[in-house]
Amino acid sequence: MKYDFRKQIRSFGYAWKGIRCCVGKEQNLSFHLIATAVTVTSGFAVGITRTEWMMVILCIGVVIAAELFNTAIEKLVDLVSPERHPLAGQVKDIAAGAVLVCATATAIIGLIIFVPYLTRFFL
Repeated sequence: MKYDFRKQIRSFGYAWKGIRCCVGKEQNLSFHLIATAVTVTSGFAVGITRTEWMMVILCIGVVIAAELFNTAIEKLVDLVSPERHPLAGQVKDIAAGAVLVCATATAIIGLIIFVPYLTRFFL
């Protein structure tokens, strides 16, 4: 099988198109992007370490990816089950729960990273 660079570039284009169709239209994703901006600004302000930046970036990526997966699952469920169905609702709830787990773990990691800096700043 021959590697097709143009096909790979098109694939990236489709991926960006998927991200763009959610940004500004999905309320929860917008919340996570605002939280990302606040976190990155805070990281620069307090001077977190390289290792802490790696953890912050990984956490941001996981939460944004989880939110995009959740959005894709919700849209697919709406497509295959336009009427209300208990199982369709469970699928959506489970996907949202996965985002909540990722966001909660990320918030805890954020507290572990930022609280020591903030206590030095305020004390």
